[in-house]
Amino acid sequence: MTDGKHRLDGFEERELEWRGARLCYAAGGDGRPLVLVHGLGGTIENWRALAPALATHHRVLVPDLPGHGHSSRLPEARDLDAPAKAVLAIADAEEIRDAVWIGHSLGGVVALRAAVRRPDAVRGLVLAAAAGIGSASRAAHATLTVLGVARPGRLVAPFRHAWARSRLGRRALFGWWGVADPDALDPELAEAFLVGPAHHTDTRQAGRALLVSDPRAELDRVTCPCLCLWGASDNWVRLDDGMEYARRLRAPLRTIAGCGHLLIGERPDACLAAIEEFVAGLP
Repeated sequence: MTDGKHRLDGFEERELEWRGARLCYAAGGDGRPLVLVHGLGGTIENWRALAPALATHHRVLVPDLPGHGHSSRLPEARDLDAPAKAVLAIADAEEIRDAVWIGHSLGGVVALRAAVRRPDAVRGLVLAAAAGIGSASRAAHATLTVLGVARPGRLVAPFRHAWARSRLGRRALFGWWGVADPDALDPELAEAFLVGPAHHTDTRQAGRALLVSDPRAELDRVTCPCLCLWGASDNWVRLDDGMEYARRLRAPLRTIAGCGHLLIGERPDACLAAIEEFVAGLP
């Protein structure tokens, strides 16, 4: 592992060579451990609003998933066990056990897979607009396939600073699917969601794995406490999915009014409060 760039305030960026892949992640803070897992097409920077705040009381690990950001693709990854194992390898390398995993969108399903595979490693789960249930639909399959081929984010990434600071730009990029109020989205946080496509090597690998995964079959194997955290106005992973996760996991569902899919950037204050309350209530 080597120290590298600082993409999150107060964090060190490190690398781990694992099964022929380079895994990059950021580490910071001290205290009860947390692992933050971004969504499809995301990167470490997606947690720019939350990770530094959480690191004031916790040891926080934030990986770039394989094929995302500065992490290379895995030689073979047919399902979401592969990225789950990769993040578990990072936690093991950092000697972190019994952590609370917080997964956004795709990251929520990755965190669920980690909890099923290694119950000893996952103390609790926060599913923030977790994908996986609606992802099995034909519409989701078509959408993810088109986005995987077209990769529109690569066209925007070189000009992300200007797009993020333009009200019209934020409306075009984040309206309807991403946030409930693009005008109110902090430009710096908007830019944080646009960084990834400039560096990704293979997000289609994770997208294909998501499409063939249905977490419902194994939710009864999740034994740790869970919290489902959703934007009430999420048009990408709808609140109905959050209700089904909550029902099957026998977990509370906390909704954030006037908030869309990118809740970790749109309403980081509400997310921080919910996460801290959940972690404080764990045995």
